Amino acid sequence: MLSGWGRYPRIDCRVVTPRDEGDAAAAVRAAGNSGLIARGNGRSYGDAALNRRATLSMLRFDRLLAFDPETGRLTCEAGVLLSDILDTFVPRGWFPAVTPGTRFVTVGGAIAADVHGKNHHKDGSFVDHVDSLDLLLEDGRVITCGPDREPELFTATRGGMGLTGTILRATLRLRPITTAWIRQETVRAPDLDTIMGLFEESVDWTYTVAWIDCLARSARLGRSLLFRGEHAEIEEVPADRRERPLATPRHRTISVPCDAPPGVLNRWTVAAFNAIYYRLGTPGTAIVGAWPFFYPLDSLLDWNRIYGGAGFVQYQCVLPKPASAVGIRALLEAVARAGRGSFLAVLKLLGKQNELMAFPMEGYTLALDFPANAPTFSFLNELDAIVADHGGRLYLAKDARMGTGLLHRGYPGLAAFRDIRVRWNPAGSFRSLQAERLAL
Repeated sequence: MLSGWGRYPRIDCRVVTPRDEGDAAAAVRAAGNSGLIARGNGRSYGDAALNRRATLSMLRFDRLLAFDPETGRLTCEAGVLLSDILDTFVPRGWFPAVTPGTRFVTVGGAIAADVHGKNHHKDGSFVDHVDSLDLLLEDGRVITCGPDREPELFTATRGGMGLTGTILRATLRLRPITTAWIRQETVRAPDLDTIMGLFEESVDWTYTVAWIDCLARSARLGRSLLFRGEHAEIEEVPADRRERPLATPRHRTISVPCDAPPGVLNRWTVAAFNAIYYRLGTPGTAIVGAWPFFYPLDSLLDWNRIYGGAGFVQYQCVLPKPASAVGIRALLEAVARAGRGSFLAVLKLLGKQNELMAFPMEGYTLALDFPANAPTFSFLNELDAIVADHGGRLYLAKDARMGTGLLHRGYPGLAAFRDIRVRWNPAGSFRSLQAERLAL
């Protein structure tokens, strides 16, 4: 039984685990018209990495192959986790140019979902720092593609959710750092207008992200904590850490031992949590470890169990900048009115990006978590209408239930993506439950 990180849906899948490129090619050829999809560490939220007939686990493709210490270029296999890269290269003074909110994703998954981070407004998405990748096609060929080599295939593969082929290897660029610490500034925003103004004032900061109280109403609607950060220099870190500034600070983890009982996360518990969290967000500057800044939820292992055995869905949308203020307000008003609060509510400012299946656009993205149940799905249709009315779209890597209408309206490059996909893989061997659901 497999699922995404949201644990919804759960599907009985036949898993194939290749040991090397030859095994992977044989599995792809054997799948034929029945189809298969590659799967990394299972951190996409919905059904994008599920195929009943054959799900290709790439976790054994986990080798670091080459590194150039002059340029920061790393070549690795697709199953390498970001945590492997961090553990290996942070002590050497290098950090991923872009990282999502968890370090437990694979490089192949990060490319297929074209993940973004807290610095999209300045540095783009993960694939903007990928020089090339090796892609296994349905006929067994391996094509090397990149921005300057088979660029059409490369563009369709970034954000293509594994539907253009199976990523085997990639070469990406890391960024140099002098410490494993972040200079973090916390700013309180009493309402939505203030937090959006703070984002606009913070465009020169490398990293910005806001936690937002999605149950606050009236004058407090959208009250938030803005966290902005920069990689700290040696003279900024605590004196007792300066001898080993690249040593990773200890980051305690605890595990959620079992599924939470149904109803633990409700409008009252979430409202109480949000009020406390907002008050505890002390304004000011602090030097914090990179792990708690970039990956706060990684300290709570198996946190997806807090929504109970039925699982949850993450709803992440992005709205174009001219419509963001009105659209985000409408979304938050709908959430607060329905009392369907998410204590993991995140707001970010994204920069321009125009690739075929790229999720980011210049504007604001809001991510919300909800328990997977029938009332939630009915409510999310209401949010879909708001997103569509304001020219937005949903993130395929988080999606478990979107309809084809919103997909077509939100992704104008969909037809061109389909053409490229069919041109390189005419039998359509690469497909997932999500691809079948959305006729991708």
